[in-house]
Amino acid sequence: MLYLKFDYLRSMSGRDLLHKHFLKYENLTLNELKKIDEWYQDKSVKKGEFLLRAGEICRFEGFVLSGCFKVFTINDKGEEKILYFAISDWWLMDTDSFTNQIPSELTMQAIQDSTLLTITTAKKEELYKEVPKMERVFRLMSQKAVAAWQRRLIRNHTMSAEERYSHFIESYPEMAANLTNKHIASYLGITQEFVSVIRKRRQEKGS
Repeated sequence: MLYLKFDYLRSMSGRDLLHKHFLKYENLTLNELKKIDEWYQDKSVKKGEFLLRAGEICRFEGFVLSGCFKVFTINDKGEEKILYFAISDWWLMDTDSFTNQIPSELTMQAIQDSTLLTITTAKKEELYKEVPKMERVFRLMSQKAVAAWQRRLIRNHTMSAEERYSHFIESYPEMAANLTNKHIASYLGITQEFVSVIRKRRQEKGS
């Protein structure tokens, strides 16, 4: 049955990545996968365009199909502090603002031309009623996300800046290759100059 599902996915356009993502967590039927499609909307975003600005309410939960987004805050010095990047097969959201419908403290901006699938709070509740298995899917996804945040916090407290840099580019080489020193420095909490030093040092070592 699983083979048939993926054979079906290969015949689709744009939604296969989302389905494959959900199938990692639950054995969904073809009919359930088709129903899921009804609740998600396609969206294209140009490089530099904002999906969300601080102070706005996050009314969507997004699944990135292509491109890259940065999610960040701005401190009282006007400096960007990047919390995370969202690339293909990643989720893009402000969980607190989306769930509680309160103003967001985050800003989301495309750093490449991007496409994604989005769902609103109301539509997500309807999806749960139509496909009850999806509550378990999102619960498991949330647990995985919390575990990932915990691992990142531990790394921030136990690794040196150079170790964090090495871990990032080795874990996400394709993403890192398309980011500027400024982006990486903001994400890791170090200066652009230090990123340049680390990159030069690694190049000299041939790593």
